[in-house]
Amino acid sequence: MDRIYKPLPIITEKSKALKIMTNGTHDDLMLLPLSLGEYFIDWKFAQDLCIELIENKDAAIRANAVLGLAYIARTKGMLEKHIVKPVLLKELRGNFDYKWRIKDSIQDINFFMKWNIAYKHFN
Repeated sequence: MDRIYKPLPIITEKSKALKIMTNGTHDDLMLLPLSLGEYFIDWKFAQDLCIELIENKDAAIRANAVLGLAYIARTKGMLEKHIVKPVLLKELRGNFDYKWRIKDSIQDINFFMKWNIAYKHFN
């Protein structure tokens, strides 16, 4: 399998993001949280869609949704800890295939938000 870099799709409209949530392909759902975290102005809307994607049955989509939260922390400096923390810990405990991505994302969130989530997993 050849890896080819492609820039993220720029999603800046709620209607387009919601259309992907309901009718998107696997690849669309993989890229959606990254695009939202990088480009979407409304951090709360982006956070809420990432949280919704973390409920997906596919482990890779869930891991990218966590990474999307890290992108929001990096680009917007905003996340709601009381909403984000429980889902991050759930994924850290349950998403074994992508645990490395979950841990990296949590470390990024901790850094950019000045939080200390899952401290015991990093020491």
